Amino acid sequence: MDFLAGHQPEMLPGNRQLPPTQGVIEAPHGTTIVAVTFPGGVVLAGDRRATMGNVIAQRDIEKVFPADEYSAVGIAGTAGLAVEMVKLFQLELEHFEKVEGAQLSLEGKANRLSTMIRSNLGMAMQGLAVVPLFAGYDVDRDKGRIFSYDVTGGRSEEHHFAATGSGSVFARGAMKKLFRDDLTEEQATTLVVQALYDAADDDSATGGPDVARRIYPIITVITEDGFRRLTGEEASEISRSVLQRRLEEPDGPKAALL
Repeated sequence: MDFLAGHQPEMLPGNRQLPPTQGVIEAPHGTTIVAVTFPGGVVLAGDRRATMGNVIAQRDIEKVFPADEYSAVGIAGTAGLAVEMVKLFQLELEHFEKVEGAQLSLEGKANRLSTMIRSNLGMAMQGLAVVPLFAGYDVDRDKGRIFSYDVTGGRSEEHHFAATGSGSVFARGAMKKLFRDDLTEEQATTLVVQALYDAADDDSATGGPDVARRIYPIITVITEDGFRRLTGEEASEISRSVLQRRLEEPDGPKAALL
């Protein structure tokens, strides 16, 4: 990022010159991203829908990416810019590790992502904002941590759970009711799917589990063993269990999570 800024700054996502436009630029936007910690790690998940105004632009977009071995990024906002920023972030972390011979601390990774978001402020002012959710396993503190951002690059560490995107209000409400300090990994993955289901129930820009098309949320788990993305079969099984429970209890679970 520093090299590009010094030699070809126009190649950085936030430095691109846009033609004059009237009103907000219509581009595919991605929502919703959720994260929850559990003893031993953190779960980061996202729905698969991208919208452009009132139109569904894509039903199976990927919004959760590994940043490195012990961290991941979930994107919300302008999809094209967000994916490009994630790729640059991945390259930044890989470059640092090769040059220094060691990984950045989780705090350092979160700060670096904050700088990249801040460099996109010009685009954000034109309606092309990128607001990711960053989560990872802190090997120094031996626990999972979550960081949220605003469009100016402001960083905040979230405790227990977090959500971003248009459906974040509904997802956060669901997680607030279901979260416990002693969640297992299986319960944590079920919790994020339930939160995404609730978000999709009230937010048209959030896509719930689509059984007919076999499109399910992307669910990732980060522990001391590193980053792992659940397979399609695992995501399908969790989603179907949540859907079955909602058929039995349409107003949501009233007792324990599982």
